[in-house]
Amino acid sequence: MLRPAFALLPEVQKPDRKILFKDRLIWTGVVLLLYLVCCQIPLYGVATTSGNDPLYWMRVILASNRGTLMELGIGPIVTAGMVMQLLAGAKLIDIDQNVKEDRILYEGAQKLLGLIIAFGEAIAYIWSGMYGDLSDLGAGNAILIIIQLTVAGIIVLLLDELLNKGYGLGSGISLFIATNICEAIVWKSFSPITVQTDQGPEFEGSLIALVHLLITRPNKIGALQQAFYRSGWPNINNLLATILVFLIVIYFQGFRVDIAVKSAKVRGHSQAYPIKLFYTSNIPIILQSALVSNLYFLSQLLFKKFRGNFLVRVLGQWQEVEMGSYSVPVGGIAYYISPPRSVMDLFYDPLHIILYVTFILGTCALFSKTWIQVSGSSARDVAKQLKDQDMGIQGYRDSNIEKRLNKYIPIAASFGGV
Repeated sequence: MLRPAFALLPEVQKPDRKILFKDRLIWTGVVLLLYLVCCQIPLYGVATTSGNDPLYWMRVILASNRGTLMELGIGPIVTAGMVMQLLAGAKLIDIDQNVKEDRILYEGAQKLLGLIIAFGEAIAYIWSGMYGDLSDLGAGNAILIIIQLTVAGIIVLLLDELLNKGYGLGSGISLFIATNICEAIVWKSFSPITVQTDQGPEFEGSLIALVHLLITRPNKIGALQQAFYRSGWPNINNLLATILVFLIVIYFQGFRVDIAVKSAKVRGHSQAYPIKLFYTSNIPIILQSALVSNLYFLSQLLFKKFRGNFLVRVLGQWQEVEMGSYSVPVGGIAYYISPPRSVMDLFYDPLHIILYVTFILGTCALFSKTWIQVSGSSARDVAKQLKDQDMGIQGYRDSNIEKRLNKYIPIAASFGGV
């Protein structure tokens, strides 16, 4: 039924020859350059972008940049993947990744859904007043903004597909997220912009603020405390926590179980098949972030329009911070699935911490286990791949390969997601 629509979708053809590493490196650089350029091109026809930002909390992980062509970032692609994954996990659609026809239909449906979501989100952004009142924008500018955001969604989709088809290195989604994270870390560490804090004017960058405070403040202990614990702006504690998380991830990245596999054709030939702890990589947290970002946006949109409605208040209650650039959840479901704002929340509101941790771990583990079923990396799929290559596990019959792999792959997927 959807085949005629698939023919209209833009597509990147698979390379007809092996792409050299040098060429793949160049293509990856071109993709990254195009993404960064789109992050700097402002949307035409926007009345204002100085108001509240409903996606403030998720912009880094969604690789989006407010008021530019990359306003939506990878949100539509990831949301489409999450929806398709949930449909496949709930057996509402029958998909076998080992069947080429099924795989083509699945990828086409996901691409079409991503474009529909980009178009729908663009309309929702206009209706929510993110770019000014609709009466100030006018119908012409509103339509123009929707077209720009939809076309930008197509560009992101094609850039990601270009790398996934083998022209570049890795995944476009991971590349965009890594770039956004690195940019945010560097900016929040070395930003020379002056901001107004409760202790007076200071630099926004945490490291520059540390040096400035130590030079200008006579009380060095107080200067260190301000640099490490200032609220509302980047501080040294944030930077150290980020470095600690990086080191922990790098440490656990090396955790794996090696299963000895042998060749049925070549006697005595064996090799190790590694099953890493991060079996599903960063996919679970990306999908979880897409789920939360969509919930945040919907909750803020409804609270802004119908804040007196009981069900809307149950979904989430929001309050603008003093700077006015974003809102924070202060009640409802959105509050309890949002991260705590300080360590002291552990003592002030322990229920919030418990529900937040439970939600994060539960959804990431669920997405991780579901992902291996629809991505062709489950124990059954790996066992079939080994059999197709005339490989087997040493000490086990071919009929027991899947059973052996099931001891490791689902556990690695669940714990890796957590």
